[in-house]
This record gives sequence, structure tokens and C-alpha cells, in this order.
Amino acid sequence: MIKNFIEKLLGKAGAGTKSRFGKRVDVPASTHGIDPAMVDERAANVVRTLQGAGFEAYIVGGAVRDMLLGLRPKDFDVATNATPEQVKQLFRRAFIIGRRFRIVHVVYGRGREHEVIEVSTFRAYLDNAAAEQVAGNEKTSRSELAGMQHAVDSTGRVLRDNVWGPQEEDAVRRDFTINAMYYDPATQVVVDYHGGLKDAKSKTLRMIGDPVTRYREDPVRIIRAVRFAAKLSHLGFKLEAKTAAPIVKSKKLLDDVPQSRLFDEMLKLLQTGHSLASIAQLQTLGVARGIYPLLDLVVERAALPLVNAVLLDTDRRVGEGKPVAPSFLLACVLWPDVRDGWNARLSQQQHSHPALQDAIEGVFDQRIGDVSGRGKLAGDMREIWLLQPRFEKRTGSAPFGLLDQPRFRAGFDFMRLRADTGEVDEALVDWWQEFSTGDADIQQDLVEQLRQEQAKRPRAPRVQRAPPPEDEALAQRAARQTGDSGEAKDAVTGMALDGDAPKKRRRRRRTSGKGGAGEGSMGGVPPSA
Repeated sequence: MIKNFIEKLLGKAGAGTKSRFGKRVDVPASTHGIDPAMVDERAANVVRTLQGAGFEAYIVGGAVRDMLLGLRPKDFDVATNATPEQVKQLFRRAFIIGRRFRIVHVVYGRGREHEVIEVSTFRAYLDNAAAEQVAGNEKTSRSELAGMQHAVDSTGRVLRDNVWGPQEEDAVRRDFTINAMYYDPATQVVVDYHGGLKDAKSKTLRMIGDPVTRYREDPVRIIRAVRFAAKLSHLGFKLEAKTAAPIVKSKKLLDDVPQSRLFDEMLKLLQTGHSLASIAQLQTLGVARGIYPLLDLVVERAALPLVNAVLLDTDRRVGEGKPVAPSFLLACVLWPDVRDGWNARLSQQQHSHPALQDAIEGVFDQRIGDVSGRGKLAGDMREIWLLQPRFEKRTGSAPFGLLDQPRFRAGFDFMRLRADTGEVDEALVDWWQEFSTGDADIQQDLVEQLRQEQAKRPRAPRVQRAPPPEDEALAQRAARQTGDSGEAKDAVTGMALDGDAPKKRRRRRRTSGKGGAGEGSMGGVPPSA
């Protein structure tokens, strides 16, 4: 022990240090079998550019794992010994982001077709016991953290670690062994420090180092463990027993993680093509509740027809390479709350549109809170919900106006799922499908045909009021024979019975001035109409 302590002081690597950092193994292409054609050309270009400037650079993480397993990666990350500032100087469109750990986004293309290659600098291994400790979190201690390179909170969660180091230290900082391999597209060599290739072949998800300590450093690793187990479950992967055992007890550490980060991690669980498998893993690992309130609700409602349908549809679209929107998924999950709140307000004789708006705001307050700042996500959800009653209006210009709405397709797909669960008539969906895909003549014919069908329907009979009781009828007759001032009037002529001429009522003159009620400034119809 004393010898190791002295070697540490002198900067020498003791036996314990070697074990901690692992042993570098260079695995040739003949052994790992990665197909070079699976490498994204833009990621390969980033690696070539960095290597050409004299730096080390590798494709790293999940992309290497997926290529080893024969899966086509959706994202490519690069790791290098160049600092963020040095990386930024080498690329025309590169942006440094992040506070806890600074990385660089190298952007290729524009608009929806753009691709981002995330470039991170090798991180140094740091002893969190020696880190500076702050009493608060990322928000409450922002000014204090500004001058720190390595800081933790009172639970040991790492808040800041912008310290660079060699590749072997970067490898030990990564979470799972299968995510800690480096691939050089130029030499086609995989660099492995912790037996990631062996674990990939044995289909094992194993945490590097002590799992309890690693979950304490970053509690979000609990959610990542669930996500990787779900993503790879169809290949037979399972969490190693020592990696899975502390998850339930470590779950309370998530209470200190910012809500916005948990929200993002929830979306990754549900929108990476394995949402139902993720829910199954949450239940299997005993963390179906308590990670994040909105995620609890998704798990609770996963068996409901509408929610189950949207989860299946989300997994299908991701598998087909189609885009998915979190607003659509959450709109389906929260629709029962909106629908019930809407119906409750309608039963209180509120008008339909204001009642729906009030119900939506109530659901946002109760379920969403301030996450995402009620911005685009909330705006898209609101539009999807508000479009639903408009699909019932198919005469006149209403259907043409609805078709021009930017969120028409999302609203229509939402209605289609409601129809699949029996909440909406299938005939309504079929009508809108034909209307939205037909030309102008077909659309006009559909509207006219519907108008004629509605004209043929028998009108509801007018409700005849029962005659009032005799004493009430006498009272009403007496009231008609009495003016507002109380003077008696003839029951037939309405003339005052005292012989005086009836008072002439003055008519109010309508003003035609600008802004008057006659011009529709308060919702009235303009005279010219």
C-alpha cells in the first residue's frame, strides 16, 4: 500500500492503476469483422482531418458497438486528443457546446438533411474524492462552478469535469465496456481496453468499474442501462448481475438530476425504436416508477389502446428510418386527461372551444410543468388537440381551411389512431383521407355530397312545451296586462286603461362612426357584409 502511494506521488503507474485503466488491445479487422462500408463518410472525414493535422482521432462509442454487432449506426461520434478550440479551428461549421463537459458539433449539410458529428476530447480520469464540492446543483451554483474544472455535489454527482487526458483514461471514464472501444477507419483497427469485444460476443452489458460508484457519479447511467438493455434485448443481451443489482437503490439519486435532462433521457427511451422493450426493462429491473413522473404515466398507460398504438407506431417508424415527433407521442399519452377534462367542462355548459383550451392548460399545469418552457413541443401538442373537433366540420369552406393548417397531417394521424381504438368513426377518417389526397374536383364533390346527405336527414321535431298550470297562466296574463311602470293595459290592444295615449318609445340611432359596434369591432357583422 505504501509503495503504491509513493508511486502515485511520483507519478508512476502502480499495479492498481494498470488494472483500473485496463490494457490496450489492438484488434485487427480480421478479428472484429467490421464492414468499412458501414462507416459514415462524414465521420471518416472528421477523423482524417484531425489525423492530418497531427492529432489522434477515432470513431468511438455506440457506433463501434453497433458495427461490431452488424447494426447500422444512426449516429457517429469521434474522440480525439485535440482540444475543443483546436477542433473548431479545423472545420468551417463547428460549434463548441456544453458546460459540464465541452464538446464540438461539426455540422454537414443544411436544413433537415444536416448531419452532426459530435467530437469530444479524451477525458482525464479524476478522483472524485479530491474534487471541489459545491452545496447546490448546476443552476444554484452556476457562478461558483464557473471557475472550477472538477466539481461534485454533496451526493458525489459530477457537475464539472473539463479536464483532458490520454486515451486509456478516457476509456475508463466511459460507462459500459461495449461502449468503450475506438475504431480507426484508416487502419480498420479497434482499440479495446476493457474487454468490450469479449462482452459483445457473450452478449453482456457490463459497467466499467464499480457500478455503485458509477451510478453516483452520473445517475442518468441508470436510464442508459435500461435503454441499452432494451435496444439489444432482441439480440440476447442482458445486464451483468453486478451492474443490475444497485439500480433500484441508486434510483433515488435521480432526484438531484435536472428535470430537463430527465425529460430528454425519457424521450431517448421512447423514441429510439425500442419503446415497448424499454417499458418491459423498466418493469423487469424494478424501476417502472420513480424515475420521472411523465415516464411513470407512460408505463402506467402503455396497455391503453391509444398509447399502445402510438408506441408501436413510433417503433415502426424509427425502424423504417422515418422521423418521429415527441409532441405526437406525448399528445397520445396525455389525451385521456385532455378528453376527460374537456367532457367535464362541457357537462358544465361551457362552450366547446374554450372548454377544450381550458382542459389543455390544466393538463400542461398538472403533467408537463415548465419542462421545455412550454415552447414548440407544447405548441405542437396544443395544435394536435385543438384540431380534433374541427374534423367534424366538413361543410362549406371549413374542410379547405383545415387542410391548409401546418399541423393537419399530425392532427389527422392522431384522429386515425383514435379511430383505431374505436373513439372516432372510421367513416370520418376515410372521408378525410379521400379529401386530403384528392384533387380540387374530388374535394368539391365530397363536400357537396355530404351537404346533400345532411339535407335529406329528417330534422329533429320541435319540442312542444307543456301548458303552464292555471294559476301560472293567470299570472302571466296579468303580467302582460301590466306595463313596466305597473299601469294596467288592455289585454288586446295593449293601450293604457287610464285613457292616456301610450308613451312613444324613442329609437336609438345607430352610429356609423369608426370603431362602433355596427362595424363589427366587437365581433358584429359590418354593414357592407
